[in-house]
Amino acid sequence: MSRWLITGCSTGIGRAIAVAALGAGHSVVVTARRPETVEDLVAGSPETAVAAALDVTDRTQIDAAVAAAHDAFGGVDVLVNNAGYGYLSAVEEGDDAEVRALFDTNFFGAVDMIKAVLPAMRAQGSGRIINVSSMTGIVTNPPNTYYSCTKHALEALTEGLAKEVEPLGIKVCAIEPGAFQTDYITRSMHQADSIGDYAEVTARKEVIRAFGEHLPGDPAKLAAAVLQLASMDDPPLRLLLGQDVLHAFREKTAAWSAMVDEWEPVTTAVNFD
Repeated sequence: MSRWLITGCSTGIGRAIAVAALGAGHSVVVTARRPETVEDLVAGSPETAVAAALDVTDRTQIDAAVAAAHDAFGGVDVLVNNAGYGYLSAVEEGDDAEVRALFDTNFFGAVDMIKAVLPAMRAQGSGRIINVSSMTGIVTNPPNTYYSCTKHALEALTEGLAKEVEPLGIKVCAIEPGAFQTDYITRSMHQADSIGDYAEVTARKEVIRAFGEHLPGDPAKLAAAVLQLASMDDPPLRLLLGQDVLHAFREKTAAWSAMVDEWEPVTTAVNFD
């Protein structure tokens, strides 16, 4: 059995992963900004679950959560970076403070969690880091542009980190969920004030809000896929989760390939003769 630390376990995907990991017999530090929201998980698995208060923008709380894992279980084998939230905004509409706060949680929070667990993972010569990215980390569409930027950054972090730590026995991968049935949109979504000229962006905001509770992805099945990743000797760098993200990925790569082919003469003509 493995020792897990999962960020953002109060609801949604993080909670589903925590439930699955505990159900499989793993030891789990379940975290939330308000730890009382995960006390039921501890009550259901008192021997294998520990709750910790964790705001991933707070380095003191990060260090305390990692210390709790070491005190309770002797360390961390699997880190799941799940904590995050969304922001609906056209680029021009974006509030500077909101956008920076978004990056602080969705990207830099994951960076700081990774830095906190890596020393012990290096010392033990093993570890798994699973970053919860998004379909928007692959395909960017309004009004999710800023949120997408945070996930694109997380994708790059995952790719580079995986190469850095592979020789040390540490595996890194990202999952890219599509639209999953959680309270993410109703609970965790921030929204910028609309500018009249961006009518299409505003309309998409309203559609996202309207269908937030009617999405096709099953969080329990996503959690089962994460457990599978954590147990693999050679996990994929990226795992798409959902028919919608698979379709979007194939559509984007086909368009990208066609564009590269069309502009190949210009691409190859810029080197010195």
